[in-house]
Amino acid sequence: MTSNSIGKIFNFTTWGESHGKAIGCVVDGVPSNINLTEKDIQPYLDKRKPGQSKFTTQRKEEDKVEILSGTFEGKTTGHPISLIIYNQDQRSKDYGDIKSKFRPGHADYTYWKKYGIRDYRGGGRSSARETAMRVAAGAIARKIIKNKIKNQVVITGALIQIGNHKINYDNWNNNFISKNNFWSPDKEIIKTWENEIQTARKSGSSLGAIIEIRVKGLPAGLGEPIYEKIDSDIAKALMSINAVKGVEMGNGFSSVYETGISNVDEMRIKNKKPLFLSNNNGGVLGGITTGQELITRFVVKPTSSILSPKKTINTKLKETTISTKGRHDPCVGIRAVPVGEAMVATTIADHCLRFL
Repeated sequence: MTSNSIGKIFNFTTWGESHGKAIGCVVDGVPSNINLTEKDIQPYLDKRKPGQSKFTTQRKEEDKVEILSGTFEGKTTGHPISLIIYNQDQRSKDYGDIKSKFRPGHADYTYWKKYGIRDYRGGGRSSARETAMRVAAGAIARKIIKNKIKNQVVITGALIQIGNHKINYDNWNNNFISKNNFWSPDKEIIKTWENEIQTARKSGSSLGAIIEIRVKGLPAGLGEPIYEKIDSDIAKALMSINAVKGVEMGNGFSSVYETGISNVDEMRIKNKKPLFLSNNNGGVLGGITTGQELITRFVVKPTSSILSPKKTINTKLKETTISTKGRHDPCVGIRAVPVGEAMVATTIADHCLRFL
């Protein structure tokens, strides 16, 4: 059996393949009378769509979304919202040379082993093309969050590392994130990243990345221990994104370098309200939000579709080599930024509907 849905009350199911006629999703659990049109969704899709710079895939997709059901006169009806995006720039012929081969590091082999079908057209269902619909669902989720939480909740994603090169946190500027090709908050790192990606592409290789998501405005108390903690649900949502290999909250894996003295978030009282003196735990304690900024990060591995020849096997279980041609992201982590934002938004929206 496949698992194409996520969420409990706010939930969505995606469908479609990379080189099929269309991709789409059905979003359920959305309350009625929320203002919603394609114009509310499209800006987020525009952040993710391919072919916007020389540092991403050159596949050209407009990713124009259509709402097929679930709204009437610009408002949600309380019934399932069906969304569709028609694919426009498929080039299945680019994969003709590898249709019986498995790309090392890609899901080609495991999908073939599980389902008995080798959909070589860009990986079929395992392609990151599916993530466009996650972004669409995330746009609707933001509407629910705004409707359920009185404070203004702001979800901000940024690329903080490509390969070995990290941003300088002292240079973090939210206003700069949307003004560059990398969703970087640090202006000083851009030239280095440009050079690194160009070098990787010319050598027939690719690079990994780390994305950070920050959420401001969440109230204390969101999350349901023991097995539906807000951070565990966010981790599941982010790990479901293609090519993601790790997730952390707050200091995360860096906590091992701290001590009990340095890693705790001390507390005081200010204006008769709790005040945390640090945020090493990323705004979550015991799986429940503290009211601080929620901070999570995820790592995206280097793109597996590379031009450099690599050893592999084929569907006849014979040894061979492979070189993947076509249009691929030299760093898939760049376009993962809006996808990460969306998955955090859908998780928060689901928790809002379940527990607020």
